[in-house]
Amino acid sequence: MQLSTPTGKIPLIAVIGATATGKSALAIRLAKVLGGEIISGDSMQVYRGMDIGTAKPTREERSAVPHHLIDIADITEAFSVADFIEKARKASIDITSRGNIPVIAGGTGLYIDMLLSGKTLADTKADDTLRIELYEKAEKEGAKALHEYLEKLDPVSAAAIHPNNIKRVVRAIEIYLTSGRTKTEQDQHSRLTDSIYDYKVIYLDCSDRKLLYDRINSRVDKMLEQGLEKEASILYRSGLRDTPTASQAIGYKEFFPYFEQDYSLKEAVDEIKRNTRRYAKRQKTYFNRIPNAFMLDIATESVDGIYCKALDFIRSEGIAKGGA
Repeated sequence: MQLSTPTGKIPLIAVIGATATGKSALAIRLAKVLGGEIISGDSMQVYRGMDIGTAKPTREERSAVPHHLIDIADITEAFSVADFIEKARKASIDITSRGNIPVIAGGTGLYIDMLLSGKTLADTKADDTLRIELYEKAEKEGAKALHEYLEKLDPVSAAAIHPNNIKRVVRAIEIYLTSGRTKTEQDQHSRLTDSIYDYKVIYLDCSDRKLLYDRINSRVDKMLEQGLEKEASILYRSGLRDTPTASQAIGYKEFFPYFEQDYSLKEAVDEIKRNTRRYAKRQKTYFNRIPNAFMLDIATESVDGIYCKALDFIRSEGIAKGGA
C-alpha cells in the first residue's frame, strides 16, 4: 500500500550536513527503526568504482538497510541534478509503494534542495556554491581548463564562447550541471512547479570549526589506509581525467598531478584535505539557507544524543509509520 501523509504527499526524511558530520550513520540508524530506505544525496556516489573517496556505505550497511542511487552510472557518463531528481523521485515512489519511508542522506546541497522544494529546472538561477567552485577551478587550473570542462559537457556552447570569457563559461556549465541540458534544450524543458514531498530536514551542523576540520583530516587519512591512492590510480588509468562530471570529484582529481609526476604524494593528500575543508565550508553556507531544518550540533551533542533528538523530532512531526 502506498504510504503518504494527510496532505497526500510522499513522506520523506532528509539528513543533511557538511562532509564528516555523521550523516550516513544517523540516516541508517533512523531508517532501521523507522522502516526506511536510504536514497543517496551525494553527486559522486552514483559512480561505480568510486567507493573509498566518496565514503560509500559498506556492504554490511547496505545489506542492513536498502540503499538507492549508488553505483548506477559509469564514470564516463555525465550526471546532473536533473538526472538525480528523476531517479530520486522514482526511488521515493518505489519505496513508499512498499509502505516504507524514504530517507535521503548526503551533502550535495543543490541536489537535495531542488528535489525537496520542487524548484523549476527551466529557469534555474545561478547556484552560489557551484559558481564558487567553478571560479576556483578557473583560478587554480586556468581559463583553458575550465573551457575544456565545458567542452565535455556542452561542446556547442563551448564552440560559441571564448575560453577567456570565464563568466559565460561558468554560466554555461552551471546551466548544464543544474538542468542536465544545454541552454537551448533547457528553455524548451517543462518545469517542476510544486514539491511532491511532505519532508522533514535534520541538519547536522558543527559549531566548532577545528573539530570539523580535524574530523575531515582524519577521514582522509583513513581513506588512504583503506586504499584510496590505488582506487584513484585504477580510475585514472580508466580515463577518469577526461570524464564529464566524475573527474571533478574531490579525493580523486587531486591525484592527477601526482600520477603525472607534477606533485608528490604528500602534496596530493594535503590538497585533498584542503579542498575537502573548503567544500565543507561551502556546504555549511548552503545548508544554512534551507528553511525549517531541525539543527543538531555535533560539537555539543553526543552521537546517541543526536540520534534520540532526531528520532523524537521525526515522531513529533508525524513522519514515523505505524507508530514506530
